[in-house]
Parts: sequence; C-alpha cells; structure tokens
Amino acid sequence: MSVVDDLPFPDEKKKYIVEVLDPILEEMVSDVLTEVPAKPTDFMIEWLRKRSGISAIEGRMSVAQKNLQLKAELKQITRSIEEAGNAIKEDKGKPEDEEEEDEEDDDCDEIPESFKKSEASMGKARQSVSAEAYGKWNQKKAFTPPEYPKTDDQKERLRKTLSKSFMFSNLEGKDMETILLAMKEVNLKLGEKVITEGDDGNFLFVIEAGTLDCVKKIDGVEKVVKTCDVGDVFGELALLYNCPRAASVVAKGVCTCWQLDRDSFNHIVKDSSVARRDKYDKFLQSVALISSIDAYERSQIADALVSETFKKGDNIVRQDEPGDKFYIVEDGQLYASKTTAGGPQRVMEYKSGDYFGELALLKNQPRAASVVVESETAKVLSMSRSAFSKMLGPLQSLLGRESQKYK
Repeated sequence: MSVVDDLPFPDEKKKYIVEVLDPILEEMVSDVLTEVPAKPTDFMIEWLRKRSGISAIEGRMSVAQKNLQLKAELKQITRSIEEAGNAIKEDKGKPEDEEEEDEEDDDCDEIPESFKKSEASMGKARQSVSAEAYGKWNQKKAFTPPEYPKTDDQKERLRKTLSKSFMFSNLEGKDMETILLAMKEVNLKLGEKVITEGDDGNFLFVIEAGTLDCVKKIDGVEKVVKTCDVGDVFGELALLYNCPRAASVVAKGVCTCWQLDRDSFNHIVKDSSVARRDKYDKFLQSVALISSIDAYERSQIADALVSETFKKGDNIVRQDEPGDKFYIVEDGQLYASKTTAGGPQRVMEYKSGDYFGELALLKNQPRAASVVVESETAKVLSMSRSAFSKMLGPLQSLLGRESQKYK
C-alpha cells in the first residue's frame, strides 16, 4: 500500500507525488540530514539549483532573475508539502481509532558527525523520509507497554535509581508506574559488552549498581571516552535521534542495569526529555564558559543539570560551608557577600548566564563567600560534584584562570 493512497487527491496528483515530487523530496531531505547545514534553507536553495542545472546558465542571469527563479522553485515544493499536510489535517472525520496524532519530533539539528548513518544505510533512511513528509510514518500507534513483574523491593530500588536520572526524575503517577513495570533487570559480568558501536539500538539502560566504560574506535584504536556510574543513562542517543550506536559499552565489573525498550521510551519519556534537553542546550549556548563546547558535550551537560528555585533573601550557598554543587544562573539577580573583620562585604554580582560555586569543587575547599538572591525569585541550574568533574573536567584549566576574577 502506497503512502499516498489515503490522501484525498485525484489519481493524477497521487501519481505526480509518487513519480515526480516524492523522489526529489527523498533525495533533498536525505542530503540535508546528511550534511546538517547551519542554514538549511540556503542549502536547499543551492541543492535545487544544482538539481535543476541552473549553475550552467547562472552566469547569463541577473541576481534578481536568479532569486525569482529560486523562490519560485522553493515555493512550488513548499506548496506541495503544505497541500499534503492540509489534506491530512482535513481528514478528521474518521472514527477515533483512525484519527491522526501529532508527529513525533526527532530533532536532528545537531547530530554529531559520528552519529550519522553510513551511505550503505542511507537507502533505508531515504525510504522513510518521504513517508515522514506526509505524516503517516510518524503516527503514534496503539501501544501496550510490556510488564515485568517486580517485588516491592525491586520497585523501590528502581524508583531511587530513576530519581537520579534527568530523563526519568520528573515522571509522576501513572507514567512512573508504567515505566517501573516496563523496565527489565539486566545483570552484567566483568568485561560483558551490552552495546556494540555501529549497531541499531532498540533499548536504553539505567545503571543501578556498578560502572561501565563507553568505548569508541578512534583511528582504528578502541579508546574509553566516558565512564558511566550509578544513576547514569546510556544508549539513549540511538532512541532520541534514530541513529546507530555511537560507542560500545562494557561492564567494568559486576553491574545491575535496567533496560527500557524503544516503544515505551517513545510513548512515555521521549517528548519531555527532548524538550528539556533542547531548552537547556539553547540556554547553555548563551553561557560564555560552555558556548564553545561541541553540541554532543553540551547536551551531556544539559542532562546533568537540575533546576532549583529560590526566593529573595535566600542563601544559595553559605560562606565556609562545604561545597558539593556548581551553579549556573538561569534567571534572576544574585550577589556574593564575604564576611571580613570589617563586616559583610558585597564582592560580586550575578545575572543570567553567570556561574558560581566552582572554586569549592576545583580546590576542594569551603565556600569562599555566600551567594544571596536579590531579585524576587531566582532560578539556578545546579550540577553535582561528580557530574562537574565528569562533564567539565576538560574546562578545569579555563575555570582555574577565570577564578582569578574573585581576587
């Protein structure tokens, strides 16, 4: 059955879509996803120029003529896509079980180079691109999550583990119960490989006990690129971005993990986790310290952040107390106050995008000053000591230089 069979178009238009429009869209969208250009519209325009052979005669055309021709071509393709989309929207008179639902948003704007599929696998990807353009392939199907019976003790252990993960910590009520039942316990031995680089991925894992190494082949040599600890999630990228496994994952000793299937993740967890990751990723691009980090590393930092809200006059950190968190100001105004022999002294101002708390973690010393909320409310993003060491380790020299500002 063709993807256009259900569209309310005359047969000649269906034939046009299948034979003329569809192959062009498949090729163009596939090339866009392969190249991941910073300016997709410009890329598409240039792609259309080459596809239409305009470059051979462009020297004889004025700039205005070129622009008009390119706009006309892009408008024609846009109109065809809109017609298909409008036809689907109009199709709301069907019984409830046949109604269309919103497309899932596999946001692939910044997929790291290593995540992209090989040319050999692109044929399969191209087949799905055209279907997704019409919305049929992205419908959420009727879904019944799996259930793996668990004792009360197992449920409590798993609940505590999930509370440590950004991806699951905000689940409540029925959604949390569904995920608790849908997860399957996986016990690993020393050296056991649970994920293989390059494979398709249908599961993610949450670590309850033990540590695992993420191993990636670089210049023909396998290197450990990350170590996952209790509460960490791994294998989620293949599910979030529908890409091959980015690295192999090997147990460093006896480990207990919880496995979640793709369908349960997509129907219950994915939308909120993608929205959260994208929100913080965009914010982190405005933080001077982190803006230069690549998209993948930035997304990992986004995952490790915890949002906290404070009121005017609250002390977020107190001078001389131990420090176990690093903070980034998301919203509001704060100031640092240092108590000296002459009394409290205001030494620093903080606004959105500023950070503090790193000295206690870098030097393993008590807080050098108190940080107080000055605005009516303030929101900060905090990162634990372990996450700070793991995520911002490469930035320690930069943080050390920046710390001179406190003097």
